Amino acid sequence: MAVAIVTGSGGLVGAEAARFLAHKGFEVVGIDNDLRDRFFGEAASTRPMSAALQREIPSYHHVEADIRDADALDRLFSRYGRRIELVIHAAAQPSHDWAASAPAVDFAVNATGTLNLLETTRRHSQTAVFAFCSSNKVYGDTPNRLPLQERETRWEIAEAHPFAEHGIDESMSMDQSLHSLFGVSKCSADLLVQEYGGYFGMRTACFRCGCITGPGHAGAEQHGFLAYLVKCAVTGQPYTILGYGGKQVRDNIHSADLVSAFWHFFMRPGVAEVYNMGGGRFSCCSVIEAIGMIEAQSGRPMRTSYQPANRPGDHIWWISDVRRFANHYPQWRLTRTTEAIIGEIHAHLTADRGGFRCAER
Repeated sequence: MAVAIVTGSGGLVGAEAARFLAHKGFEVVGIDNDLRDRFFGEAASTRPMSAALQREIPSYHHVEADIRDADALDRLFSRYGRRIELVIHAAAQPSHDWAASAPAVDFAVNATGTLNLLETTRRHSQTAVFAFCSSNKVYGDTPNRLPLQERETRWEIAEAHPFAEHGIDESMSMDQSLHSLFGVSKCSADLLVQEYGGYFGMRTACFRCGCITGPGHAGAEQHGFLAYLVKCAVTGQPYTILGYGGKQVRDNIHSADLVSAFWHFFMRPGVAEVYNMGGGRFSCCSVIEAIGMIEAQSGRPMRTSYQPANRPGDHIWWISDVRRFANHYPQWRLTRTTEAIIGEIHAHLTADRGGFRCAER
């Protein structure tokens, strides 16, 4: 049986990938040591999801390992060797804010951890396809220099600009911008994935994602914008809007649509590919537009406050142009709008006796 390695298997993307690949007939080896609990607290722990995967999927094997531990990875990969056909690297320190509190930890997890995985894959299973969850933060705050215009509920780009119709493509520069420390660590990892593809001929791809979301997301204040917003609506917690009048725009991609993209790449892989990946114009919203959608679905107002200071380097407007990937893989489709995703998250959080439950499904 072919083996797929999934890092961050207890998280949103990792768990989605583990279930999908098990259904496709893979033996799935999930690597997760619940650093999310350390990053964001018990409410964001991946242990409930990891336990659910072990209960539900006979072909799933959980490994409590840290991707910063090169020796542990070497032992694991040597056990499976060339049976490993796919590596989905979704483990990360994912928060812009948290990175500033512990830069060395952030860099070690995001950059050094990725280097360890690439080198271990090269030594033991070089022909495996390597799909990496990168980030649009690799572009830093360059998007904020676009000709943006403030409108009633969102910031928008000038209609005459080349990015207006479809969003930001891969031609945007990564240089001379304020990235945030998280952006720097993800940028380093992104370049490593490209280099191992181009230099060693490995079949790698960087998926530079905007907001990845879905009902499996244990959203926390520092990470998981849409899921955390819905959680606040369900529990009555106050939500603080940070800067830009709440009109900053994000595109939102459901974790199932992202995993589908990984699968399409696996079936016909390239070398050192780079793709902007998100909801595009099909699924995007501003913060205050998202609040309006959530209030409409929940039937009650949210408790919100506003702080005029934005996070350093935060994007005012981000919409991914996914045409490069769609042109390479024309059978792939985005399937959920932001409103539909909010509905899924809300239904999930209120499923048990009308109350909030942890992100296990």
